[in-house]
Order: sequence, then C-alpha cells, then structure tokens
Amino acid sequence: MKPNTYTQLHIHLVFAVKFRRSLISFNWNQRLHKYIGGIINNNGHQSLAINSMPDHIHILLGLNPRQSISDLMRFIKKDSTLFINKEKLTSSHFKWQEGYGAFSVSHSNLSTVTSYIHNQQKHHHHLSFKNEYLGLLQKHDIEYTNAYLFQDPI
Repeated sequence: MKPNTYTQLHIHLVFAVKFRRSLISFNWNQRLHKYIGGIINNNGHQSLAINSMPDHIHILLGLNPRQSISDLMRFIKKDSTLFINKEKLTSSHFKWQEGYGAFSVSHSNLSTVTSYIHNQQKHHHHLSFKNEYLGLLQKHDIEYTNAYLFQDPI
C-alpha cells in the first residue's frame, strides 16, 4: 500500500453448501467458523462475525484491498472444503456451491449486520435460505437471473 492510503471496507459474504444440502452440523460448526476466521485473518483481512445454518454460511469481514473478494472466496471455499473432508466432519463428501453473495456494509450498519449474522437460527424459523438470499439481493438492488442462483437441493 502507498502512504496516505486509508480504507475501511466491510463485506457481508453469503454462500451455500452444494445443492443446499444440510451438511453443516451444529456439533462442529464452531470449528468451521474458527477455521474460516483463520483463513480470513491469515489473508490480511479481519474476521468480524461468522455464523452458519446447516445449508449456508454468513461472514462479515473487514476487507484488505490488497486481495480481491473473488481471490479470498476461492481460498475460503477451497481450504474449508479440504478441512471438512480431511477431518471427516460429514458422512458424505462436502463441497460448497459455486458463486456467492458479497454485500458492502457501511460502518454505521456493522452492529446491525453482526447481530443479523449471530441470530441466523432465529431468522430461519420463518425464512428459508432461498428467500433470505433473494431478499439480500433485492435490498442491495442487485440484478440477478433466477436460473443461475441456486442448484436444486438434493
């Protein structure tokens, strides 16, 4: 970075297990969150909040502009997939679905998004992941094509 370059970039990431299979268990999800937090921090970013449901995960991070979001996502998905499979945390082969959502978060909304991420279980008593994700895309005024959003659950 050059002198006199200052940034404050916060990103809310959301992505799903392949075919939205419910493979992330509450018995080991904290291990996964800690592992992903390590990937984020080791890549020069700041992990702020991570929480998952059985079929998807939410991450809030402070982004270091030296690395693109797509490069970071490639590391997160690849390394966490290897971790889950190596540790045999699921009875079947684990893989993340292609794609992700990345939403910018203003400093004034950090506590709101952090609370939202920490309260995932509460939200999903009445809201499916698909509807949650569509709502995030709409809230952030992101154009999308339904055919490319989700692989059908199996």
